[in-house]
Amino acid sequence: MAAVADAAGVSVPTVSKVLNRRGDVAPETRLRIEALLAESGYSRPKRRHRPAGVMDLVFTEFSAWAMEIIRGAQEAALAEGIRLAVSATPSERDEERWMRSLVRGKTDGVILVLTSLSREHRETLASLDVPIVIVDPDGQPDPTTPSIGAANWAGGLTATEHLVSLGHQRIGTITGRPSVLCSQARLAGYRAALEHAGLPYDTEIVAYGDFHYESALKAASDMLKLPNPPTAIFAASDVQAMGVYEAARQHRINIPENLSVVGFDDVPMAQWASPPLTTLHQPLAEMASLALRTLLHGDGGLFNNRVELSTSLVVRESTASPSRRHA
Repeated sequence: MAAVADAAGVSVPTVSKVLNRRGDVAPETRLRIEALLAESGYSRPKRRHRPAGVMDLVFTEFSAWAMEIIRGAQEAALAEGIRLAVSATPSERDEERWMRSLVRGKTDGVILVLTSLSREHRETLASLDVPIVIVDPDGQPDPTTPSIGAANWAGGLTATEHLVSLGHQRIGTITGRPSVLCSQARLAGYRAALEHAGLPYDTEIVAYGDFHYESALKAASDMLKLPNPPTAIFAASDVQAMGVYEAARQHRINIPENLSVVGFDDVPMAQWASPPLTTLHQPLAEMASLALRTLLHGDGGLFNNRVELSTSLVVRESTASPSRRHA
């Protein structure tokens, strides 16, 4: 397929469309591809009966929690006696390159992390009979595609309830991109906790980040400049929590004496921070392990097309009662 795409001057998904008899291909392009397919003797592959012994793990980008996903997938792969191929596709061009390499090679399945691929690339994988599992989907997952996530709403609720239990009444949050499913869920959990405690939802101390340090640094700095700043901030990732730490340092605000901070993920940096970060443990390694085993063995009566694993609060030294501000 990749060779035909090169010869025709089109993408691999366009060749896949022709193979799948899709209508959204220009007639002259279709004729050119069909002629090249006939000339090459290509026929649509049938289900492989002999496994390739390789699983693909694909990220939109590498981040602090990517290593936990890789660790979980690698441990499961070793236990199953197969190899793991790790890739990142931060751009459409990178995604196209990865797709071409996949078409040229062999894989027993693909684990997509925080992405869902384009519709064209999904169809290409379907034409190759390659199964997919999505870990932490960025949007509402296709009900026909298995997906594995964490209990993000419950995590946002638990993080905020912890701060409320300490006596905080002005609690800010920095969530992720608004288009991402886990961002929406964590923000909804935060809001539910405020409503349950009878506290107002104040958009002045609610910010959308992108799960990265820089966006959280700016958002936290803006909050801390307010005439009535928050006494606590729930950051929707540990990396964003580090941005809050730096904003507090720049404003000469001590954590937790003057500001409590809660993160989300529980990556290794959380326990190495100063002070060690209170955070929501997200079972990243377990999510990846389950994804790989699902691709290899199917549901086995234990798996449906959407699974959410539990999160849990890990209390460290970055949260305290707001009364300590005056100590």
